[in-house]
Amino acid sequence: MPTTVSTGPGFYRVTAPDLLKIGPYQGGHGCLTIPFSRGVRGAAARTGQVQLVPDVDAFPGHIACASGTRSELVIPVFAAGRLIGVLDIDSNRPDAFTQDDADRLTEILHDSFNPT
Repeated sequence: MPTTVSTGPGFYRVTAPDLLKIGPYQGGHGCLTIPFSRGVRGAAARTGQVQLVPDVDAFPGHIACASGTRSELVIPVFAAGRLIGVLDIDSNRPDAFTQDDADRLTEILHDSFNPT
């Protein structure tokens, strides 16, 4: 069964110390800014690690920006060794994303933002 995206994929940019701001983004805009200290997106920005969340309701501190979101994949985006944002992909299906999804998207983002 293919992944069904409910709120759309998009980026949150680092716009101030410890703060993410939405854009560009496809879909509804439930949360316009997110501090690094909150939610799945904040955790990815704070730790610099991919957040592969099969059940957002089980994630401590999850921010419900879209009521239909059941699983989430958030990948930190680095350019020249500096965090510039996160890619956020939500699904209305539980456990919609795999480690392979995370690995391949991480590679694409690395290659896109760190050309040789």
